[in-house]
Amino acid sequence: MEEYIVSARKYRPATFDTVVGQQALTTTLKNAVKSGKLAHAYLFCGPRGVGKTTCARIFAKAINCLSPTEDGEACGHCESCQAFNEQRSFNIFELDAASNNSVEHIKTLMEQTRIPPQVGKYKVFIIDEVHMLSTAAFNAFLKTLEEPPAHVIFILATTEKHKILPTILSRCQIYDFERMTVQNTIAHLKSVAEKEGIQYEEQALEVIAEKADGGMRDALSIFDQAASFCQGNITYQKVIEDLNVLDSDYYFKIIDYSIENKVSEIMLLANQIIAHGFDGGLLIGGLAKHVRNVMMAKDPQTLPLLEASEQQRERLQQQAQRCDLRFLYSALRLMNQCDINYRQASNKRLLVELTLIEVAQLTQPAEGAGSGRRPRRLKSLFKHLIRQSQHTQQAQQVASAATAASTASAAGRVSQQTSSATNVVPTPKILQQTQTASPQPRQQVATYNTANRPRLKTAVGFSWNNLRKQSDTDKAPMTDVLVNEQTSTSAATQDQAEFTEADLTREWIAMCNRMPQQYSAVATRMKNMTPVIKEMPQIEVTVDNQLVMEQMQQIKGSIVNTLKLHLQNNKITLDIVLAEFDEQERSLTRREQYEEMEKDNPAVKQLRDMLNLELA
Repeated sequence: MEEYIVSARKYRPATFDTVVGQQALTTTLKNAVKSGKLAHAYLFCGPRGVGKTTCARIFAKAINCLSPTEDGEACGHCESCQAFNEQRSFNIFELDAASNNSVEHIKTLMEQTRIPPQVGKYKVFIIDEVHMLSTAAFNAFLKTLEEPPAHVIFILATTEKHKILPTILSRCQIYDFERMTVQNTIAHLKSVAEKEGIQYEEQALEVIAEKADGGMRDALSIFDQAASFCQGNITYQKVIEDLNVLDSDYYFKIIDYSIENKVSEIMLLANQIIAHGFDGGLLIGGLAKHVRNVMMAKDPQTLPLLEASEQQRERLQQQAQRCDLRFLYSALRLMNQCDINYRQASNKRLLVELTLIEVAQLTQPAEGAGSGRRPRRLKSLFKHLIRQSQHTQQAQQVASAATAASTASAAGRVSQQTSSATNVVPTPKILQQTQTASPQPRQQVATYNTANRPRLKTAVGFSWNNLRKQSDTDKAPMTDVLVNEQTSTSAATQDQAEFTEADLTREWIAMCNRMPQQYSAVATRMKNMTPVIKEMPQIEVTVDNQLVMEQMQQIKGSIVNTLKLHLQNNKITLDIVLAEFDEQERSLTRREQYEEMEKDNPAVKQLRDMLNLELA
């Protein structure tokens, strides 16, 4: 049985003309061979599997050829070429720097450079993965690399150019190898398949080329794997099954459903994809790449940017004609945001599904927006349920309004009857109790505050964000700018409304809770203060810190306006007093607080003794 050789080795290029995807670089090397203008050191860098070591071998063979062709290729028949083909040439040395990276290995190599070649003109040293050399080995290599013997040429190859010392880079001619394009990879795979007698589908070769990610060696290895799985007939379905690649038909379907706003169908497709074992992040990444290709296919000028087969390119162009450009832009933005947040999301599937729903609703007209714009909020998938709930709410509101109107009219009739009755007959005991329990003016104001008065932010021309713009006394009271007509009741009632210290404390705490974030520090200090009524409606608050007092003085006008509004008394004044030193109480520690609590309540000490507790 003939020995099997993998395609990456069997079809390895032997001449410059057979190298795939590096035309500019191979032309430069051939011209150097033809002209005889050879440098003493070359550096080949680029991704894996793009032909760095292969070109180094071809170049070494060509410069030692005894009768090169006019194009700068090796003849392949002379003694030097035959020795190279049979792997017995003493003029070409290959060194793996990954396993020979010490100073001793470099010194041994330097000793070999002293011996001139027996056949040919040059001794060529190919050092692969040169970035793996240690710093000491690089330094030992510097002098020889800069001024080698006339018969020595160094060819260095690496995949990580940034790891090489700048002193090494400055002594070499640098050649950057390019990644293989999908078209070049497909063309090479076709030639290999024809030589091997393997049938194929072009779409299947495209999947292999995309999976290789620009590396020809990877593409040939995947090709061998697919050929073994497909038994000589490489089809698209078998390739995606063997390589576990998501079928591109899913992407086409998702975009088609998104254009038609078919959210349910997209959710079923996403569930099917995840059920097959594909990650949600892979779905979003593949869909984003597909949308990008659709966008490139929409403009004839960007068609060369598509790395796809002819059949795939036609499908992309057909779908691009049905897609609006604004939809593609918005979809790409959404999927890019999903890709950024995917790793940090705790519920990754929910994030993917929400993104797909938003993409599906991009073309759904929103209120006040045209087609193609992103709606301000997600449209519901069950519109009839929302309409039904809206009708129910409207009916409830109408019913409640009718009930309130009937109750008010009944109350009016009762009050009229009561007033007329008081003019004719003595007041019964029950009626006297009712009159006794009737609300006082302060309680009437409270009813107004909760039922009729609008919220402070909308009805009053005052905001905590504008505190710095207000002076302490120059601004008009806040109650002067109420816009609701219901607030135009008797001003005398509001001016003379009395309040208790409990009311004052309640409104003081509520005001502190409503203060914005930038005033959180002073609001926290104010919560610990206890305002008192010196003489109605004069309010005094004691501050134990000069800094806090200055901060409160800056916003004093806003504090007074707020209290006037909520306590319904326009005569309120506020005095901020700094406590004397002897009045300032020292803050108690936790242990001292507990001891005070034990003195006030002996049951606490009994509970501690019963549970055998100790203070931490």
